[in-house]
Amino acid sequence: MLSPKRTKYRKHHRGRMKGKATRGNKIVFGDFALQALEPAWITSRQIEAGRRAMTRYARRGGKLWIRIFPDKPVTMRPAESRMGSGKGSPEYWVAVVKPGKILYEMKGVSEIIARAAMRIASYKMPIKTNFLVKSTSPN
Repeated sequence: MLSPKRTKYRKHHRGRMKGKATRGNKIVFGDFALQALEPAWITSRQIEAGRRAMTRYARRGGKLWIRIFPDKPVTMRPAESRMGSGKGSPEYWVAVVKPGKILYEMKGVSEIIARAAMRIASYKMPIKTNFLVKSTSPN
């Protein structure tokens, strides 16, 4: 599973997920992409599950790019702990995803295979997604 090698601070604020993605919202590497339509925290486990599903379906053909990285730690308190005594310890990592963000890109497979693989990966995601095909316009 994905996680940062090191971070400046162990614990983060929760933050807000306002607005649409202004960066990472275009297909750059591949020909097909899976795009988020809702804001969410996507865990490293969900990212890995989607990656595995896509590579299995494509039978290790083509190339896959993961365009999101879980760089935000989510802390949890122990079960049945009393109020107070500070913030919990980091338990898992999430990627903050806004609407329009590209999650995965794929190249080297047919559109039918890519569409089916991305559909399977979309079932692993906690949000609605959209399948995109790279446009062949000159600009």
